[in-house]
Amino acid sequence: MSTPIEPQQFKNVLLNLLDEAFDTCHGDFLDPDNGLFYTLETVTAEEASIPVGGRCASLAAQVTHVTFYIETFEQRTIRHDDHPVDWGEVWRTVEKVTPAEWDALKAKLRQAYQRVDKFFRENETWNQNAMEDSLSVVVHSVYHLGEIRQALCTLKL
Repeated sequence: MSTPIEPQQFKNVLLNLLDEAFDTCHGDFLDPDNGLFYTLETVTAEEASIPVGGRCASLAAQVTHVTFYIETFEQRTIRHDDHPVDWGEVWRTVEKVTPAEWDALKAKLRQAYQRVDKFFRENETWNQNAMEDSLSVVVHSVYHLGEIRQALCTLKL
């Protein structure tokens, strides 16, 4: 029989996973220097602008999409604003970026990450919906980290 966990224990695990996905390797699921921010620093604007494959998105679109997902989480979960969102817009509109635009996309992602990290740290209500929604941010971000790292295998031949 398992022992229920306290909300603070859940929060600690969540923050650790979020940190590893974006910033600092803890050895839970990534090797050192494989987090999203480290990975993106190895990518030039030119590389971020190349669609990977004939029908696939550019890395700039991947980064924009991760940011959009976090912002949608904030909209729905934090502000309780359930207005419809266009999940396909990023994929239809983001492709090529200049070095300044690439830096701005990475900065916007970092800002979104910092806001959600702060929310997770300060949130005191961890019901099932809050747990599912917060874990979805981690899982979704890690999925796209994998997409980006796989694409780099093709782009950096």
